[in-house]
Amino acid sequence: MPRHEDKYISKLLFGFGAIIAAVMLLFFVGVERMQDNDDWYWWGMADAALFCTGIYFIASACIHKMKSDIVRKQKMRNIQKSSDVE
Repeated sequence: MPRHEDKYISKLLFGFGAIIAAVMLLFFVGVERMQDNDDWYWWGMADAALFCTGIYFIASACIHKMKSDIVRKQKMRNIQKSSDVE
């Protein structure tokens, strides 16, 4: 089972990749496809979906980062408690 640290890094990379792809798609649609007035709705929906997916992955990565920090702090507390008892 992957650790929260590993999930943080992978989801952060997927999130930034999706946002970068959304921006590149927006530039592509703006430069190449603006001549077709009826076609841009579909490209806009695809771009919005890609951008929202990127935001979702980044938010999910932040949650995994917080979970990772909580697990690390709990381990440190347990180690400190066990050393204080002895």
